Amino acid sequence: MDINATNLLQEMQSLKVEAGNSLVSQPSQNVNSNFGNMLRQALDNVNGLQEQANDLRTRFDMGDRSIDLSDVMIAGQKSSIAFEATVQVRNKVVEAYKTIMNMSV
Repeated sequence: MDINATNLLQEMQSLKVEAGNSLVSQPSQNVNSNFGNMLRQALDNVNGLQEQANDLRTRFDMGDRSIDLSDVMIAGQKSSIAFEATVQVRNKVVEAYKTIMNMSV
C-alpha cells in the first residue's frame, strides 16, 4: 500500500479507537462492518490505480513500445484524482467527527 494510503488508514483507525472510547452509543456491528468494508474497497481501489500508474510509468521508461505516453499520463491523472478525492473525503469525515465530539450532550 502507498505510504500516504497507509497513513490515512492509520489515522482513521485511531479515530475509530477514540470514538469507541467516547460515551456515544455504538452503531450495530453490521453497519460498522459494511462501512469498514466499503472504506477498505475504496482504499484498495486507490492503491490499485497508483500501482497501475507506477507500472505503466516504469514500463514506458524501460522502453516498452506497447505503452503510449498518453496512457501513462491518463493513468497518472486517474490515480492522482482518486487519491485527492480520498483525502477530501477523509478531511470531511474528520471535520464531522470533530464537530460531533464538540457537541454538548
